[in-house]
Amino acid sequence: MVAVNLGGIPDGLFESELFGHNKGAFTDAKADRVGRFELADGSTLFLDEVANLSLSQQAKLLRVLQTGEFERVGSSKTRSVDVRILAATNADLRGAVAAGRFREDLFFRLNTVEIHLPPLRERRDDIPELAAYFLRQFAARYNRSVGTIGADAMRALLAYAWPGNVRELAHAIERATLLSEGGALSVSDLSFRAGGESAPRLDDMSLEDVERVLIAKALARFEGNVTAAADALGLSRSALYRRLQRHGL
Repeated sequence: MVAVNLGGIPDGLFESELFGHNKGAFTDAKADRVGRFELADGSTLFLDEVANLSLSQQAKLLRVLQTGEFERVGSSKTRSVDVRILAATNADLRGAVAAGRFREDLFFRLNTVEIHLPPLRERRDDIPELAAYFLRQFAARYNRSVGTIGADAMRALLAYAWPGNVRELAHAIERATLLSEGGALSVSDLSFRAGGESAPRLDDMSLEDVERVLIAKALARFEGNVTAAADALGLSRSALYRRLQRHGL
């Protein structure tokens, strides 16, 4: 399977990234480049964050999905591929279609089989197993002797709303694993308050922590819509994606 994060591709590089380019097609095109569709020929292409495509990018994607054909940038030769498409988003695509932000024809083209994964706050029974899995992973990575999650910490994990979903849970467990001084994670390692509210006072937070909280709140306010959150924060989509990756959201 070949994966591509569509939300992080600028308009100017979209065609090169997905369809490839020929040497000399543009400045710095010093060699032929195979795009993601060619790489996935005969296999599966995973299009992550498909809702964050611009309308012009959506039109280009729709054509290759309908015909299985495309041209590399700088080439007139039509190439054909046989690719299975998986597309994912945490946005409401039907709402985006109604608002004119997402093409209806592309939505129906992608929506052959739909799998809805509820947010973590709606499947709290998964939290203990996920938290235990991440604890084992990070304890091994950082050579820490933390083996269990204390009862107080688990209550805090179960009470928290998790606007950043599983990525935020992983980040919380990673941070707690590094901070813990005992064999079990405590609520103080998580920096949660009683009742599951996330963490420390503003005066006690670093600039990185403040940025992370603001981004998480913006994502929660716009129900995971990265484009809307980026606009509210005064960032481009690609800049917000870099921060999401840095903060583990």
